[in-house]
Amino acid sequence: MDRAPLPPFTLETACEKVRLAEDAWNTRDPARVALAYTTDSRWRNRAEFILGREAIQAFLSRKWERELDYRLIKELWAFRENRIAVRFAYEWHDDRGHWFRSYGNENWEFDEHGLMRLRLASINDLPIAETERHFRWSLGRRPDDERSLSELGL
Repeated sequence: MDRAPLPPFTLETACEKVRLAEDAWNTRDPARVALAYTTDSRWRNRAEFILGREAIQAFLSRKWERELDYRLIKELWAFRENRIAVRFAYEWHDDRGHWFRSYGNENWEFDEHGLMRLRLASINDLPIAETERHFRWSLGRRPDDERSLSELGL
């Protein structure tokens, strides 16, 4: 099954792919998010190596059990043919109420059906005070009128 937009990407379709990924991740629904990846997708997420859609879903379940009130913004950095590079930031808190802003970069590679077969993510966490939060929209999709990472100076 195809998952549009398909490669090779244009500026417009690369931006669309990034926004669709952001929207899916902001649902915090591991099963839904995992469908964007090939069944044998390979990930490097921080120092963890993950192989396959089932492992991705399990990873995301663990992630969102720990990273509460998660809100994410992704921004296109570069693209070419079947590859997209993004930068992102997300805010979340742990079960003790400590807030963090996590910054990172991802390199994505897609198959001909628009499924991601490779995701390489480098991520750093910055402890922040609740008053330093920027991402305050209701949980779920980021509203279109919310500022981008560039507009926020992140």
